[in-house]
Amino acid sequence: MSDDGAVDVAASARIARFGKLPERIRYEDMTEVREASPNGGIGASYNPEGSWQYFSCLALDLGL
Repeated sequence: MSDDGAVDVAASARIARFGKLPERIRYEDMTEVREASPNGGIGASYNPEGSWQYFSCLALDLGL
């Protein structure tokens, strides 16, 4: 006794769902081009007094 009918139904359902790859996405559609500001943005300048605010130190976090 053969279940070729059930296999064919399952195969056709699988092909209907997964049988075709999605359309390709062009590289131009995946990238975004923006103009860079001439000064590098507002926060681009280096501030040595405030630089400690941007780093994490375990000893400081633990209050040591």
